[in-house]
Amino acid sequence: MKLNRILTILLLSIGITGCSPLKPVTSIKKGSIRDYKYMFISQTKSLTSSSGASINGQYYSTSKSVNPRDVISGIMAKQGFILIPELKNEIANETLIINYGESGRRNTGFGSYTIEVTIQLISSENSSLVSSCTAEGRGETEADDIREAITRCLNSLVSEGKM
Repeated sequence: MKLNRILTILLLSIGITGCSPLKPVTSIKKGSIRDYKYMFISQTKSLTSSSGASINGQYYSTSKSVNPRDVISGIMAKQGFILIPELKNEIANETLIINYGESGRRNTGFGSYTIEVTIQLISSENSSLVSSCTAEGRGETEADDIREAITRCLNSLVSEGKM
């Protein structure tokens, strides 16, 4: 009985440290995003990742894809921004350039990790930083990690009234 209790405590301790929480989203605001109407997002490549398991000798897997540009444009379009295919001088004062990048990876134990992304919103008129955010994501696959990180990042700007 005592051995079972010790094993339970040990496994719970290991499980808790292996499931460390995501870091809080950080953001910088240097201007109002609501002064802008259009957005230009640099092209990004799709990422396809998969996860799988072997059950009774049979291997089952699932694949997921994400294109960061698509996730960003969807969230921003929902906020009323218009995606333009190319930068135009005549609307530069109303256009945000949105840059995306993976900015880190953190091991959280038991082979689990988070992926961190940083998103910058830059004025097309004068190339100055209007706002930026950084967030982590963790899911079943890298595609899930990236989608969650982007969503957390941009939603933090919306919930803080910065958009």
